[in-house]
Amino acid sequence: MAERFESFSQFYPFYLSEHSTVWCRRMHFAGSILVLLSLLEFIRTFNPMWIVMMPLFGYGFAWFGHFYFEKNRPATFKYPLYSLMGDWVMFRDILVGKQRLW
Repeated sequence: MAERFESFSQFYPFYLSEHSTVWCRRMHFAGSILVLLSLLEFIRTFNPMWIVMMPLFGYGFAWFGHFYFEKNRPATFKYPLYSLMGDWVMFRDILVGKQRLW
């Protein structure tokens, strides 16, 4: 990953190439769903444990997908903001059918 990206629009195709296996995308999707459910549970209960769980779910599932299925190093380590943005754009793309989950 020696390349430097000047914008998110330059970064996103690289991000997608790092998520080529359907199982890696599934792990990201599951983690994102759990992040959203944790946020809703925090809003419902005001229990701060749910805030703590959000990054554990999000990064835990995503990193498992990378290390176990994709066999690569998550872009989070070099591009933390673009990677976080990419997670949510890919989540949306899966919801609207632009990215395969099955």
